[in-house]
Amino acid sequence: MSVGIVVPLPAYTLDPAFIAKKAEELGFESIFYHEHPILPVNSVSPFPATGGEIPWTYRHFSDPYMSLAMASAVTTKIKLATGITLITERNPLILAKQISVLDQHSNGRFIFGIGTGWNREETTMMGGDFDHRWTQAREAVSALKELWTKDEAEFHGRYYDFPPVYCYPKPAQKPHPPILLGGNAPNVLQRVARWGDGWLPNRVTPGRVEEGREILDTLAAERGRDPASLSISVFGQPPETTRQQVDDFLNAGAIRVSVWPSHCETEQEMGEQLERMADALVR
Repeated sequence: MSVGIVVPLPAYTLDPAFIAKKAEELGFESIFYHEHPILPVNSVSPFPATGGEIPWTYRHFSDPYMSLAMASAVTTKIKLATGITLITERNPLILAKQISVLDQHSNGRFIFGIGTGWNREETTMMGGDFDHRWTQAREAVSALKELWTKDEAEFHGRYYDFPPVYCYPKPAQKPHPPILLGGNAPNVLQRVARWGDGWLPNRVTPGRVEEGREILDTLAAERGRDPASLSISVFGQPPETTRQQVDDFLNAGAIRVSVWPSHCETEQEMGEQLERMADALVR
């Protein structure tokens, strides 16, 4: 059963090693960490889920790469995923190294979920071009692929420009870890087919997944790509998700479904919640 968990917010209050080890022992397939490096105190950008105010928990993110590195050290099978990395807020020359090292030390278990965010002020402060953020994201991915696959990599673009450089190690996965594009933007499936490896939708229905699967199959064929190489991973289902609902997503064409547990104050409470979820969804 391809069921993963999304570490709940505040994401830094519980030890990533504990959560990952417990999740692996219970049979969960993957563990997702998400990110916002900062959030501005004053912002006119509406929160997507509410159309207005940001929930207090949303201010409390961990760093996904530090957390996943800790998770990697105590596990051997569970996939280590970002859901998502805000790719336009990170320098690809540094990000390529971080991901390669994580993928190497985890023996090829990293899944690179990416997005471009919704908060204009944050994106701008972190050096992103909010109005053209997916154009910038595509360029960042292109630069990363060069760094991951070339002995001497160079890139000359609008946002990123560097002469031939060495970037080692290379990722364990070849040619690179799978790149999953998050969100439900009108063009997301076109983007997946052009330069991604999968779709990572949230707040989605099995019907939408089935529709997306059909569209991806068509787009892949048009571009000479193997439709099976373009995956769908459903992100962030609520903790009360049932086995039947998971099956509905998998039957619609998803390869995994990640469920978002509720925040717990202690490791004991989190462990007990994960056990209940495993009984309902995995075992």
